[in-house]
Amino acid sequence: MPGAALPRLLQLASPALPVGGYSYSQGLEYAVASALVTDETSALRWIGDVLDLSLSRYEAPLLARAHSAWSDTDLAHVSALNDDWLASRESAELRAETIQMGYSLRRLLHEMGDIDTRLLADLDQLGDIGFPLVWAAVAQHWSIPVAISLNVYLWAWLENQTMAALKTVPLGQACGQRLLFAIGARIPALVERALDLDDTHWSNFAPGHGLASIAHETQYSRLFRS
Repeated sequence: MPGAALPRLLQLASPALPVGGYSYSQGLEYAVASALVTDETSALRWIGDVLDLSLSRYEAPLLARAHSAWSDTDLAHVSALNDDWLASRESAELRAETIQMGYSLRRLLHEMGDIDTRLLADLDQLGDIGFPLVWAAVAQHWSIPVAISLNVYLWAWLENQTMAALKTVPLGQACGQRLLFAIGARIPALVERALDLDDTHWSNFAPGHGLASIAHETQYSRLFRS
């Protein structure tokens, strides 16, 4: 990977990136409130299942395909992938989350000052755009290899989920590191599968996750926006 790409990749994945990822739990807060997640073991199972059944089988292969579309400057393909992505969101909160994060990352790219103006114009043409599509655009622009981009994207998601679990269960810091260590070890194999997955086999079928997100919309007391 080119030398400049590594620090840019770390910047893209940093919790300090001002896109609001820390404010979302993607249904985990409801899982805690309903006693589906109560300790380290159940947190590991919940987060690991969402990663395996949803992110790595749909979001990750879609992100890889978006890399290719941006590389070809194929805006029609990017737009179609974005439409599929938004249609796949099981709840209003999940849809609002990805649009807000996509908007925030796109706005940040405008303010950074070193992004190609053509890419910025292409992003602006797409209107409401999901976060994975903007991530793929900037990762491709910064010459980050797709496999590495996917590994880091899934890691960033895992880190946010772990922090949500630490706050809501709650869990201790050492427990959080054990979760990151155990689930993070699965990511390289999941990325390999995602890169080989034909789009006829893409699936985000994880009904428990979807139902938790829907129920969170009317949850009485909440720390997170999803």
